[in-house]
Amino acid sequence: MEWLYLIIGIAVVGVLAVAGFVTTRVRRPGRLPEQAPTDVITPAPPTVEVPVEEPAVEEPVAPPAPTVEAPEKPASRLVRLRQRLAGSNALGRGLLSLLSRDQLDEDTWEAIEDLLIGADIGVQPTQELVERLRTRLRVEGGQVADARTVLREELINLVDPTMDRALHVSGEGAPGVVLVVGVNGTGKTTTVGKLARILVADERTALLAAADTFRAAAADQLSTWGERVGVEVIRGPEAGDPASVAFDAVKEGMDRGVDTVVVDTAGRLQNKAGLMDELGKVKRVLEKQAPVTEVLLVLDATTGQNGLIQAKVFSEVVDVTGIVLTKLDGSAKGGIVVAVQRQLGVPVKLVGLGEGPDDLAPFDPAAFVDALLS
Repeated sequence: MEWLYLIIGIAVVGVLAVAGFVTTRVRRPGRLPEQAPTDVITPAPPTVEVPVEEPAVEEPVAPPAPTVEAPEKPASRLVRLRQRLAGSNALGRGLLSLLSRDQLDEDTWEAIEDLLIGADIGVQPTQELVERLRTRLRVEGGQVADARTVLREELINLVDPTMDRALHVSGEGAPGVVLVVGVNGTGKTTTVGKLARILVADERTALLAAADTFRAAAADQLSTWGERVGVEVIRGPEAGDPASVAFDAVKEGMDRGVDTVVVDTAGRLQNKAGLMDELGKVKRVLEKQAPVTEVLLVLDATTGQNGLIQAKVFSEVVDVTGIVLTKLDGSAKGGIVVAVQRQLGVPVKLVGLGEGPDDLAPFDPAAFVDALLS
């Protein structure tokens, strides 16, 4: 019996143990692998604003101001006048050679006449000069030294030192107004630029008027000349009315109180009536503001007698008061100075002797003749 109770007790303990094991398995399941909960929203990291650097804006760099030049004084230009003409013109050398002969016969005098006419002096002035030379050399002797002295004096007389060669660039109560005219290719715009340098060298204030509105490059060219000496250029629209540009320039000059207004005009053929009439209109419009104190006709000295025809027509239209002879050095014949003065009755006031900015010089009869005879 005891064995039976023992067996039953062991069975009961075993059953209870099995039941406890099963309960434990149900109530405490094994741990599963951890998973991130699906219903939890992870907050985003805080936004950090990084300042964005603005690209550096480059300020426009102003172009360097043009260097203002100091033009050469007119007086010193006369020295270079002699240097440029000396040795470049055969007129003086040829005359001295003929006049130094032992016998001044008719053949010699005819050769002298031919030389003078070939130098564009003209027939009438040549005959007058030869007659005076013959008379003086016959009376005073024919030595070489005397011949040179007589020739110099007579050539100076022929060029006429009594003519008023001053540039009238000042007005009374208003700026002086200088109108520059001429045919195409004579160098008008360049002459206006060089004339501005002469005015600045004389310590005058000036304005330039780009009234050559037909040639696009003319106003730019004139502006370049003006910038070099600190002279402003008044310009208008391309192909605009030249008289309007000239009028505005003189008005501006009066408002500013400048000494001189120089007006550049378009080149005109002397046989084109319409263009010449327009030039007359420019002068009339200018005079509504202030009197035109100087009308300079620019002539190419190498054109010879053709330049005289041009000069006559222009003088009839705008009443030329002075001549500017360009390209007088080199191949030019010095006699054109005499011929154009005789033709128009107005003086040569300025001569151009080269391409340099200060190669425009006041014309001086004695210096000119001395250069020819150097």
